[in-house]
Amino acid sequence: MTGKTVFFAGAILLLGAAGCVSSSKYQKKEKELSDANEKVKESEAKLQDLQQELAQTQQERDALKVKTTSLAEEKGAAESKNKEYEALSKSLQSQIQSGQLELSELRDKMTVKLKDQILFSSGSAKLSRQGRTTLDAVAGALKDLSDKNIVVAGYTDNVRVAKSLPFRDNWELSSARAIAVVRYLAAAGVPSKNLAAAGFSEFRPLAPNSSPANRSKNRRIEIGLTPADYTPPTVEVN
Repeated sequence: MTGKTVFFAGAILLLGAAGCVSSSKYQKKEKELSDANEKVKESEAKLQDLQQELAQTQQERDALKVKTTSLAEEKGAAESKNKEYEALSKSLQSQIQSGQLELSELRDKMTVKLKDQILFSSGSAKLSRQGRTTLDAVAGALKDLSDKNIVVAGYTDNVRVAKSLPFRDNWELSSARAIAVVRYLAAAGVPSKNLAAAGFSEFRPLAPNSSPANRSKNRRIEIGLTPADYTPPTVEVN
């Protein structure tokens, strides 16, 4: 073998070795890049998970804030209602103790209940002297409650109205009595815009009309107080 042959053979070996080294480095760098891309994807996935958790936490926080605000408002409203009930009870304490009227509270409604014999003679819608005195006290307690609807409701027992009376039936009697109370309260200073009257006749008894005592319970006037912004539910008729 000549010197040139040896030289070319060596050169070829060196080039081959250099090519192997370059290929190895390339593959290594390629793997490092691939690994780096995988880490980026993992980091992006973790970031997305964290963002979702953060959004969910924010929603829960907002919901808790709304609930806390609502509970605070409900507590304030309940305290306000209790104060109103206590004030009304105190104003009418004398009438309550003497049995002229009863005061109750259920949900958003306070009710002043008066027996019909306190207000009216049998079969009459004309207020008695005792009835007017009692309603003077009620009007004094109600006239400053400008934020209330005041609905006066009349109720009777199931005994038919005598033909000699000016009322055709218990509908007319119960309605006339409710209207008489409304007019008296308005004249005594209760705001007219807050007042309403309703007659329920014999159809909402407190007790079975099976005895004189029970019928006496059913003959009554109820004065219901609800928030001024209260709207009764409506029924759609097809």
